[in-house]
Amino acid sequence: MYRYDSYDQSIVDARVEEFRDQVQRRLTGALTEDQFKPLRLMNGLYLQLHAYMLRVAIPYGTLSGKQMRKLGEIAAKYDRGYGHFTTRQNLQYNWIKLADAPDILAELATVEMHAIQTSGNCIRNISSDQYAGVSADEVADPRPWAELLRQWSSFHPEFTYLPRKFKICVIASDDDRAAMKLHDIGLKLVSKDGVIGAEVYAGGGMGRTPMVAPLIRDFVPEEEIVSYLEACLRVYNRHGRRDNKYKARIKILVHEIGVEEYKRQVEEEFAHMRTLGLNPPVEELNRIRAFFAPPAYETGLSDAMDRSDPAFALWVDRQVAAHKAPGYAIVNISLKPLTGIPGDASAEQIELVATLAERYSLDELRVTHAQNLVLPHVRKVDLYAIWRELEEAGLAEANLDLITDIIACPGLDYCALANARSIPLAQKIAHRFAAAERQAELGELKLKISGCINACGHHHAGHIGILGVDRKGVENFQLSLGGSGAEDASLGQITGPGFSEDGVVDAIEKVTDLYLAQRESGERFLDTYRRLGMKPFKEAIYG
Repeated sequence: MYRYDSYDQSIVDARVEEFRDQVQRRLTGALTEDQFKPLRLMNGLYLQLHAYMLRVAIPYGTLSGKQMRKLGEIAAKYDRGYGHFTTRQNLQYNWIKLADAPDILAELATVEMHAIQTSGNCIRNISSDQYAGVSADEVADPRPWAELLRQWSSFHPEFTYLPRKFKICVIASDDDRAAMKLHDIGLKLVSKDGVIGAEVYAGGGMGRTPMVAPLIRDFVPEEEIVSYLEACLRVYNRHGRRDNKYKARIKILVHEIGVEEYKRQVEEEFAHMRTLGLNPPVEELNRIRAFFAPPAYETGLSDAMDRSDPAFALWVDRQVAAHKAPGYAIVNISLKPLTGIPGDASAEQIELVATLAERYSLDELRVTHAQNLVLPHVRKVDLYAIWRELEEAGLAEANLDLITDIIACPGLDYCALANARSIPLAQKIAHRFAAAERQAELGELKLKISGCINACGHHHAGHIGILGVDRKGVENFQLSLGGSGAEDASLGQITGPGFSEDGVVDAIEKVTDLYLAQRESGERFLDTYRRLGMKPFKEAIYG
């Protein structure tokens, strides 16, 4: 993984001291809240319903054991003993005292971490595939490019004050595990005639007006990717709406002027960019690539494992993915226990995962956009030992991509923007479908919940999506079906009138019952829905 040089470290250290001074002036009253707000947001500090929330950047979701351990220490020392992993592969602390914020940032800086550009109308954390570098189906490891784009976008003078926040994702596989097409810009690394480059998608996003990003260029050579993205951002920065935040995202610009006109303007700007010589030198990309060289995997390892324990066998079947190196596996750790909060991990659990990464995963772990964790380099002979430790810590739920593997935003329990609570609803759904046999029968079924139209829970991309709304002071939940954040990206369609909290759980049961009755051999829920359409599901729900 990437390691800071002296330049990186000096930037982060200087920002900590700058913010320490700003916080002190706020605490003494020298700065008003209106004056302080843009300064705190530049450092990932939000004022939520009950306390300050700090969002920590985890670039492309990759962490060392030491970094993970520090996150747990901060949770225990400055928060209420837990952290919340987000759909941008970041971590949030929900109970931060303003006076402690500079000290937290200082502690993060000691392990090469920060909260810069986790808020504001700038380029946010670059996200990527949680299996990057270990999946056999990728054309290249996308993380060197994600890191290069992180460095290019940090403090970029032209893109610090964009019309609206901007999110970029980089993948390198036909299997989209990172919802790439639902980003402002998505890059898919591809090989064309033996040359690595990228397909570029622009104008995707969730929120009030969800859109799937269209392909705007089918190949950009790798040495010109930065210039091409610069051209994409320049066109957006020039024409994006600044008079209406609800129409300020790049997806609105691409939609309003049309894909072809946006492509034309980008190509025109790209031709100009080519004359400026702004692409990073090949030596710099190679320098970054060296940090992501494959580790020294052991050879001659056995694939055999004792599956006599049925609980362990079930966990292996559900939570373990194929690795490109013989004798190794990818371990998915569920943060969706039936009695817990999706994405939350206690300080003790964070500490344990850090230890497991150091002991069993070559000192590396990943955060997924589905609010789970990954140990990417595990010897198959160690799987049973890992499972036992996870089970003791309450982290051995075998529900990856099942109906209880719910993505949910913090909702009205924490967020000042939310209209409804997401967490209690997620727990009710998990309890209704808790039986392992029932979850297995339903198979792959991605359920996602947002507490407001901002869609932090990605409900538009759920096979089953739920949006919380305020209906005359009462929480109401809209149900949608047919969304997908994968390579077959699609947006869910609302079934009809909304429901109470208990009513939407009942509606989900009716939907899943119809699916089981009508599915054909090998069909996922999403396949059956696409074949049948909305009508029979709507009839099952409303009668």
